[in-house]
Order: sequence, then structure tokens, then C-alpha cells
Amino acid sequence: MTASANQKLTLVEALAEIRMSRAAFYRLRARGNGPKCLKLPNGQIRIRRADLDAWFEACEVSPC
Repeated sequence: MTASANQKLTLVEALAEIRMSRAAFYRLRARGNGPKCLKLPNGQIRIRRADLDAWFEACEVSPC
């Protein structure tokens, strides 16, 4: 795994990249549909770059 794939994004960074609100992200997580996350002891969330990319690619739909 490369260093960039192992990079950990803050929730704010990830949400800005995928252009999603915090509320929508937490709804996805509650349904089990969000990307894999790391929860730190202080309650903050980090998302590995590779996990965010894999999740985002899995969201792709085939053309109509």
C-alpha cells in the first residue's frame, strides 16, 4: 500500500471532497452504506484515502 493510499483524511476533508453534508454522511453510516471509518478515542473520525476511493467507485452506476 502506498503512502497516499494509507493517508487518513479528517471528516471535513472527506466531506469536502465528495461534496456531502455531515448529516447525509451520518445517515449513510447509520444505514451501513458509508465508507469504512476509523474512530479515534476522542470521538473524531478519520477515513483512509483507499477506503474513500473504493467506496466512491462502488457508488458508480452503469449508464442507462
